Amino acid sequence: MLLKQLMEVFDILDSAVVSGEQVKSYLQGINPEADVETYPLVGAKGKTDMVRIRIKGRDGKWGGGSSPTIGLLGRLGGIGARPERLGFVSDGDGALIVLAVAAKLLDMQNKGDRLAGDVFISTHICPYAPIRPHHPVPFMDAPVEVAQVNQEEVIPELDAILSVDTTKGNRLINSRGFAISPVVKQGYILRVSEDLLDLMSIVTGEAPKVFPLTMQDITPYGNDLYHLNSILQPATATDVPVVGVAITTTLPVPGCATGASHYSDMEAAARFILEVAKAFGSGNCHFHDPEEFSKIQSLYGSMQHLQTLGRSKD
Repeated sequence: MLLKQLMEVFDILDSAVVSGEQVKSYLQGINPEADVETYPLVGAKGKTDMVRIRIKGRDGKWGGGSSPTIGLLGRLGGIGARPERLGFVSDGDGALIVLAVAAKLLDMQNKGDRLAGDVFISTHICPYAPIRPHHPVPFMDAPVEVAQVNQEEVIPELDAILSVDTTKGNRLINSRGFAISPVVKQGYILRVSEDLLDLMSIVTGEAPKVFPLTMQDITPYGNDLYHLNSILQPATATDVPVVGVAITTTLPVPGCATGASHYSDMEAAARFILEVAKAFGSGNCHFHDPEEFSKIQSLYGSMQHLQTLGRSKD
């Protein structure tokens, strides 16, 4: 259970004056030796505080071992839309979830449980993010560009990424809770990971839920194409497999809405992410089949041009 961690992190984030330093102090209050860094990231529309946490595993690469490293990225525009909206917005769920998982992992280490592989957790903290029009409901914008955030979060050490994002502002996903995406790697939309489906069923006790992707969704922002949201943007900046973990609702809910974060949905998603991190580091969870990926590339060539902005309009 991660209810305690979710409640504690929410209490910190639901504030007009929250900063990355407050998040860092909270995490180091759990473990004073926690490797947490925070710093401002400035964009054309303002600034946000990046928060990055490195949690070493028993056999992780940061300690000289060989177990794979997973990245848990909380994607969002902002945790608040002040002054238009007062309070924590729905768009902040991804940040809240990954920071709660970070707190849980640090607490587990205090109690003698250390994962096999390293875990990298990152998000950003902005209580004053702008709102932008979007159909069918308004989206949260961000003070910085997605490409800037990718540069900070998609680090070379990662072997796989879970990108966690509120994905409620659409009519494609029609259930409460969370859903996962197919695997995206180097411009290819691959089959859904059976291991992830198994873990999702175990955590929820229900049939797994998968949300659809289009080619547009896995291209970079800035090309004037429609995107479901930014959940798969990390896949535009890495060669490793990326899976989106979407927090979902039955009907469209604006990302700028307050009072729209459901603790039961977030807690289930946080438990799923934690279980994936455990299994991935120990070699018991695979995002894709490397042999099949090699075969599809030999048959159809590279699709990495989809990770770029495409051809010039000139």
